[in-house]
This record gives sequence, structure tokens and C-alpha cells, in this order.
Amino acid sequence: MDDDKPLQPETEDETPTEPAPQSSDEALYCEAEAPQTVRKVKPDRENSETDLEIEDNEKFFTTGQKELYLEACKLVGVVPVSYFIRNMEESYVNLNHHGLGPRGTKAIAIALVSNTTVTKLELEDNGITEEGILSLVEMLQENYYLQEMNISNNQLGLEGARIISDFLETNTSSIWNLELSATNVGLTSLDLSWNHFHTRGAVALCNGLRGNVTLTKLDLSMNGLGNEGALALGEVLRLNSCLVHLDVSGNDISNEGASKISKGLESNESLKVLKLFLNPISVDGALLLILSIKRNPKSRMEELDISNVLVSEQFMKTLDGVYAVHPQLDVVFKGVQGPSAKNTISLLTNPMKLIQSYADQHKVTVEDFLKSLNPTGTMRMSVGEFQKVMIEQNKVPLNRYQVREVIKRLDEKTGMVNFSFLKTVKP
Repeated sequence: MDDDKPLQPETEDETPTEPAPQSSDEALYCEAEAPQTVRKVKPDRENSETDLEIEDNEKFFTTGQKELYLEACKLVGVVPVSYFIRNMEESYVNLNHHGLGPRGTKAIAIALVSNTTVTKLELEDNGITEEGILSLVEMLQENYYLQEMNISNNQLGLEGARIISDFLETNTSSIWNLELSATNVGLTSLDLSWNHFHTRGAVALCNGLRGNVTLTKLDLSMNGLGNEGALALGEVLRLNSCLVHLDVSGNDISNEGASKISKGLESNESLKVLKLFLNPISVDGALLLILSIKRNPKSRMEELDISNVLVSEQFMKTLDGVYAVHPQLDVVFKGVQGPSAKNTISLLTNPMKLIQSYADQHKVTVEDFLKSLNPTGTMRMSVGEFQKVMIEQNKVPLNRYQVREVIKRLDEKTGMVNFSFLKTVKP
């Protein structure tokens, strides 16, 4: 056989074809032409999970990493980054401050789909925006080797935050450390529940939260953080001045972990809601938590959820002292052991009937009565402030159980109560 004779296709269906030009807005896959490689026609995949795919497996295995990246750069129309070419077979790649932009990030993402060596990737300050983060998220759905990624200071905005949140909610990648930093403007709420990243992942996440100034709500429930994770969270609460709502329910945090979190609560001035439901905390751990709040005169805590803990009469006496210092606080627990438990039922007289009775006697509406308790005179106020004024007012004496019931009826689920809800609520 003549070696110079070109290969002939075996069938008419296997006739080589030239790839059609693609724009950066089209599918994020790249085909680098290899010499003497027959392109096999393949039916389109339905319901593809990502468009960062090499469509021809035979070419995929004959194309080197460098060639793949160069072809990707040509595809999206950017100049290749020489540093990435030199280091794409190393475990650590630092592309911080390289001015990649969304298209340059797209080219990197294409090259990393099949990369098996890079485990840590630095992409800080590259103007990635939401378009670039979408490319990275799609890449992570295919790459099971990349474990750590820094995408801080990249103008991600609200849409970028949504993309990250959706990815983390259904995360099947190998990523355990994702650094976002405070400069990613717009990320105010993050739900990482049921991700099973355990202690190591918790410590990595907490390291990034210490100086964060935008995130206000964080859900870390059902992640197996343990007491070591609680130690890291305690440090976050000590240093972070932005977080308002923290849910660490179901994380195997015992009294030891409660003690670590308490250290942070002693100095924290921003947290309002702390959920510790379904953790193996006893009344001793609960005491540590409420005493730490009492020792912090600047605490803004409004809700402490330890609703699986059965407390003692001594705990209740201590809690009364905490309430005296922080009337806005509401501690939700399972119940009280001893004689006090029998008395609880008598404290649950329908509070709305008591308020309605007062309003009828004074010939005012319930809405007007509640508005009179609001310094701004409006129909809405924060849950904490409402609880405080309801406890302190003496016109309709209510206990905390009853105030909690009123809040449930008026709660907007946004940290605010709305008196206009009374129009649709019957006493």
C-alpha cells in the first residue's frame, strides 16, 4: 500500500466533513483537528446536561491538552495565556489578575473539561461576570479532578450568585473549597444544605466567611460539620459583622460544639437568627448559648432555635435573666422538665382574643393598637422590635409563648411582621 495515499472512508456516511464555524454564543465544545483521523457521524444527544463536551471521542483521545486549549481560544476569539499553557499539567494553576474576561474564562473551561491534573485553580480578579461563571459551572459538571477554586473579585452580580447557588444545590463535582470573597457583589443568601462536605469543607468555607461583608443568610444544615466545624463557625461569628441568619441544624454538634459557637456569640453584633435544631445538645449546652448572649450587651439575637432540647426549671430562671437584658430574644426549646411543664398550657390563652378584647374596650381596631406600639406608626416592623415592644407594653400583658403566636400570624417570612395580615386572620 502506498503510504502517501489518503485514507478512504469505508462507507458513504463516514465521509470527512469540515467543521462549521462557531461563535462564542454557540455550544461550548471544541474539536481540534488531528491528522489522518476519521470523523464519525454521531447522532445528537438529547437532554445534554452541559454543552462543554467533546463531541467526537476518538478525536478527544488524540488531541493534546495544549492543542485543545489553543483550538478553544480560536473558537471564542481570545489570545491564549502562555502561563496556562506552561502549567496546565501542574496540580496548581494561578491565573489571578490575568484579565481573562468571560471569553477567556470560557476557553480555560473548555480545556479543563478533560484535564486530570489541575486540582486547584486561582481565578481572582479576572472580570469573569455571570457569563464566565456559567462556563466554569458547566466545566465542573464534567471535571471530577478539580477540588479547589478561587473566583473572588469577579463582578459576578446577582445572576452569578444565582448560578453558583443552583450549582451548589445539585453539586455532583469534586469541589470542596470554593472561595467567593466579599468582593463578589450581590451574594447575600447562600443555601449549602445537604451537601455533606463535613469538617474539612466547613473549615474551608468559614475561612472565606470571616471577612465577608455581603452574605447575610447562610444555610449549612445537614452537612455533618461536627464540633470542629462548630469551632470554625464560632470564629466566623467572632469576626464577621454581616451575617444575620445562620442555620446549622442537623450537624452533629454537641455541647462541646455549642461551647465553641458561644465564644463567637459573646462578641457578635449582627446575627439575629441561629438555628441549632436536631443537634445532640443538652440543657448544659443550651445554658452556654444563652449565657453568651447575656454577656454580649450589643447582641442582636432575636431567635435561638434549640427546639429538640428539653430544658430544666433552672434553665428557665436563667433565661428570664437573659430576657431582661435582651427583650427582643426568643429561645425556642422542646419543653420544660418538672412542674413548670404543667403550667405551660395555661400560658397559651389565645393572644389575639386578648388583644381584640382590649381593642373593643377602647373602641379602636387591632391594627390601630399595634400601630400605636410602632415608633414609626406604620403597618410593618421587624420581628425583633415587635417582640420587644409586645413584651414591654403593659396594655395587654402577654407572655413569650403568646407573643410568639402573634408573630406567627403576622410574619412575612422576611424578618418583618405586617399588621395588615390581620384582615385575613381570625382571632
